[in-house]
Amino acid sequence: MMTALAQPTVASFFSGIGGFDLAFERAGFRITTQCEIEPFCVDILTKHWPDVKRLGDIREVKDADVPVSDIWVGGFPCQDVSVARMGPRAGLKGKRSGLFYQFARLIEGSRPRIVVIENVPGLLSSHGGRDFRIVINTLAELGYGVGWRVLNSKHFGVPQSRQRVYIVGCYRDGRGPAEILFEPECSPRDIATSGQDGQRVISPFKKSFGDPLTGPIVQGIAYCLYACSARHTGTDWSRTYVSYPDGRVRRLTPLESERVQGFPPGWTLLDRPSVDVDKMDTLRYTALGNAVSVPVIEWLAGRTLPVLQRLRNSQVAYEAPQLSTQLRLLDAAVV
Repeated sequence: MMTALAQPTVASFFSGIGGFDLAFERAGFRITTQCEIEPFCVDILTKHWPDVKRLGDIREVKDADVPVSDIWVGGFPCQDVSVARMGPRAGLKGKRSGLFYQFARLIEGSRPRIVVIENVPGLLSSHGGRDFRIVINTLAELGYGVGWRVLNSKHFGVPQSRQRVYIVGCYRDGRGPAEILFEPECSPRDIATSGQDGQRVISPFKKSFGDPLTGPIVQGIAYCLYACSARHTGTDWSRTYVSYPDGRVRRLTPLESERVQGFPPGWTLLDRPSVDVDKMDTLRYTALGNAVSVPVIEWLAGRTLPVLQRLRNSQVAYEAPQLSTQLRLLDAAVV
C-alpha cells in the first residue's frame, strides 16, 4: 500500500458535479484541481471541495495551471457523439465534443502517468468509428498504452441500466490498461440474483418493487438517466417512473436520481432561496443526467492503485514529444 506521504493525486477535467472526484477520493486519492465551466456545477464543486483549485474554460487552461498529478480523469462532452441526439452527429468536429482536443493538448504538455476517460457508447460509432479511432490514436501517439471497455452501472450496485465506454491510458506501459479494466475472471456482480422480496413482474422486461395495493411501485432497474428539464414530460423520463394503484404516475425526484447515480442524498442541493423549485430541479436533473455513476468510477479508482504504484516504482522517464501532436490533431480533425 502507498504511504500517506505518497498519497496519489488526481486532476479532474469536465468535472461536472464531481462524480469522478468523489469516487477517487473514496479510494484514497487527493483531488488537486477541478476544471468546469457550468456555473451550477461549479457551485456544487465549491460546496463539496471548497479548498480545491478550480479552473474554468478548458480552452484557456495552460499546462502550468494544472498541478502535477498522478492521474487525470474526465468525461469530455458527449452531446455531439451521442446516438440520443436527433439528426446527424457532429462528432469530434462538434463544438462540445471537440473539446477532447483541448484535453489532449494538456495531456501532451504534462504526461500524467494514467488517464481515465468516460463517454457514451455512441463514441464508438461516431463517424463510422473514426472519432473513436482519433481518441485512441491520439493517446497512443502521446506514448500511452490504451485500453477500453463498456461497463454498465447496473453491475456495480446501481439500480440503473447505464452503459458507458471507459478508456484508460498508461504512460509508456502496455499492461496497465488491461489490469485496470479487466478482471482475471467473472465476478459475482455479473450474475443476476433471484428471489421474490416483494418483487412483482409488470412486463416480460421489467421487475417492480412496492406494495401493489397502496404503492408506490418502482422499477427495479431504472433506464439510463438523461439530462432534462424539471417540466419535461417526454420519453427521456417517462420510461422510468413511479406509479400508484390509483393511476398516478410521477418521475423520479432529484433525490431519487442522486441515489440512482450513486451520489449521497442531497449532493446537488444548494441553498438558493431566490431560485424557484422548478428551476433548481432542472439544474439538478441536467447535472445528474450528465454525471458518471459513482460506484463504477470507484471500482476503477481502486484498480488503478496497484498499477500506479508499479509505475511509480519503475521510475518511468518522461520524455518530450519529438513531433507536435497538436499538428496531428488538427490533421485528424479535418479527415
